[in-house]
Amino acid sequence: QVQLEESGGGLVQAGGSLRLSCAASGRTFSRLTMGWFRQAPGKEREFVAIVNWIDGTSYTDSVKGRFTISRDNAKNTVYLQMTILKPEDTAVYYCAVGYELYAVIPEKYDYWGQGTQVTVSS
Repeated sequence: QVQLEESGGGLVQAGGSLRLSCAASGRTFSRLTMGWFRQAPGKEREFVAIVNWIDGTSYTDSVKGRFTISRDNAKNTVYLQMTILKPEDTAVYYCAVGYELYAVIPEKYDYWGQGTQVTVSS
């Protein structure tokens, strides 16, 4: 079992920045892929970014150059630094844990956090 707890969401103006954190507990963190997904009202949950245990990363096209995912294995924590935020980034952001190296669909992830709201005003 893995427990995940996100933090760092909030309200920000367009062009601003936020950093999300996700702390994991319950098992060895080092051989897991950590992902960030988001879900806007009325839309399906979508992939944002992942970082795997060999420090490989992947981003959805709409956030490339603006978001950076990273992990600190000593703290069992994954981060999502978000810059140049846009109103279309508004969503609930979820942290997830899986076992595949480059999985980018929600169905490949086994554990989920409760989500943190990010709202970007125009």
